[in-house]
Amino acid sequence: MITTLIAHACLLIQSRDTTLLTDPVFFDYLWEECNVHCPSIDLDLAKLPKVDILSISHRHQDHFDVRTLAYIAGSADILAPDAVVLAPRDEILLEVLAKLEFKNVVVVEDFKTLEIKGLTLTPTPSLNKQDYFPEHGLLVHDGEVTLWNQVDTIISPDIIKYMQRLYGQLDFAHVRYLPLLEGNFCFHNPLELPMEEYSSYLKAASACRPKFAVPGSAGFKYRDEFRFLNQYSFPTTQEQFLRDLADFCPDIESEVFYPGDRAVITREGVEIQKAASEFVKIKENDGHEVEFKPVSEVPPIRTQTQDKTQHEKEW
Repeated sequence: MITTLIAHACLLIQSRDTTLLTDPVFFDYLWEECNVHCPSIDLDLAKLPKVDILSISHRHQDHFDVRTLAYIAGSADILAPDAVVLAPRDEILLEVLAKLEFKNVVVVEDFKTLEIKGLTLTPTPSLNKQDYFPEHGLLVHDGEVTLWNQVDTIISPDIIKYMQRLYGQLDFAHVRYLPLLEGNFCFHNPLELPMEEYSSYLKAASACRPKFAVPGSAGFKYRDEFRFLNQYSFPTTQEQFLRDLADFCPDIESEVFYPGDRAVITREGVEIQKAASEFVKIKENDGHEVEFKPVSEVPPIRTQTQDKTQHEKEW
């Protein structure tokens, strides 16, 4: 099995003749045009392998990007003719997929296993009480190895036990690592690493105890006039998380994982191939722009309205 990071939470997972694409976001801008990919990517869609299974984890716009989905639906080059679309039981999400005329949409449920094109797929639940809509992680088993994509899910010891009962020790996992401080600056909330949440990610990874883990589901920054929020929103890095994970659970092998990187997963082990993808690569390594500097100066916030009369009305 091979998993390639395209960007943020978008993965291309390949096993034998089957290709699975998760949470596709091909274009900037994200999140109502507030964010862009970080690091920025160069994605050659003409080289993207035909997708047999499209999996959407939940409705957040950095995972459910309507513009990308509209592009996929209108293209004859992305999905295989008999492709299957996996989606949670979310009325809004399912309505959008129907409007875009996606075919073969399968609604997934917690721990209800699906057999599709040689893959055994098991959605894992989330205990996120902040959101009222469903979201899922995904276990992918191809008869030889098992991969888990945690995405944004919050898990418990019981969930982990059930995963291990189904598949034993996981061969590879994309795990949560970054507690986002979105909105903390604007609402005068603490600008520091939230240790309880951060430690819960380390505990979850330790309890799952995969043979190999990479940090997942975090790869964007604020753009242009919102740029100042970058210094307040991302309180740790992949490198720091893996140092902490090594101290917390040294049995887990790990490596940073950036767009264009591939993980080749076999029974014998995992090989991380840096910048090895044929269809996506880092355009600019601009990770320094999201360095956490919570005491840095805030630049003057200026209106984007250029018309003087309109500006006076708004004022």
